[in-house]
Amino acid sequence: MSPNYEPRGGTPSAAEINAQIRELWSRTDGRLSEDQRREYARLVTLWAAAVRDGVVEAA
Repeated sequence: MSPNYEPRGGTPSAAEINAQIRELWSRTDGRLSEDQRREYARLVTLWAAAVRDGVVEAA
């Protein structure tokens, strides 16, 4: 999955964004480059907005 992946058709759910964050950390062995830190910050911001707005995955 690309670090810039966002599903078509709307805002990604908090769970989808969380999966992207976990994938980022798993492929970097816990050490982020400057670009990866920017990507992490972007994902955390998206995740917080999804949680705040109540965007959840359909069951």
